[in-house]
Amino acid sequence: MAQGRTWPRGRYNARERGDKTIAKRFLFPFYAHRISAGFPSPADDFLETALDLNQYLIRHPAATFFVKVAGDSMIQAGIHNNDILVVDRSLEAKSGAIVIAVVNGELTVKRLRMEGQKVILKPENPDYPSLTITEEMAFSIWGVVTSVIHEFKGGL
Repeated sequence: MAQGRTWPRGRYNARERGDKTIAKRFLFPFYAHRISAGFPSPADDFLETALDLNQYLIRHPAATFFVKVAGDSMIQAGIHNNDILVVDRSLEAKSGAIVIAVVNGELTVKRLRMEGQKVILKPENPDYPSLTITEEMAFSIWGVVTSVIHEFKGGL
């Protein structure tokens, strides 16, 4: 393992080869029966398949990375402080997508709006202003957010 590398809590099995980390995939039990968020429904008492979170969350492995959120500017999009975002660099960033952008050397997560020739980065929190990209700004899009991993702490 590389010196200084920290690994997240939990079970994993990984080894490093050069600059690549090889991680063994773990399959988790997956009950295909949908859970009612309204009135209770009878539960199926059998496991239908195994769920591989890599297959479920990652469409393009070579172009996908994860990033941890700091702040609450995207709270109304369901993105909270300390959430982990799954970001795909191979997807085209279209108006309405949530993107990871670099503005003047700073990373940010915002909703992309394209209005004619204007590019606007919009937060999903009314306490934050939109940012209209100008020619003077150094701007690029790193990728499109495809999923949010959010730890629910309400039951603890």
